[in-house]
Amino acid sequence: MNTARGFKIGMAVLALGSLALSGCVVRPAPRYYGEDTVMVAPPPAPVEVVGAAPAPGYIWIGGYWNWVGGRHVWVAGRWAMPPHPGYHWVPHRWVAYGGGWRLQRGHWAR
Repeated sequence: MNTARGFKIGMAVLALGSLALSGCVVRPAPRYYGEDTVMVAPPPAPVEVVGAAPAPGYIWIGGYWNWVGGRHVWVAGRWAMPPHPGYHWVPHRWVAYGGGWRLQRGHWAR
């Protein structure tokens, strides 16, 4: 292949690549709740349909409202196996704090 032809093909590939990337939109990732005080109370929890456990020993971890991108977003419940025998799930909950609300994250406890 001669140099001039290779240069033209390279430029064409570069131009097409630039054109393809010009349609890309970069937007910031949504802000997830980071222990800040939220001034908007969470809405009432929706009713979740809880089916049968996938296997013996699993427990249901109910859903909760998370704060994402400046609004409450529902995180659906799920089945989970306790990390150790005798542990139970303490659910997520929003508590009043300084004129607003703070999320206390759910966790496993004895």
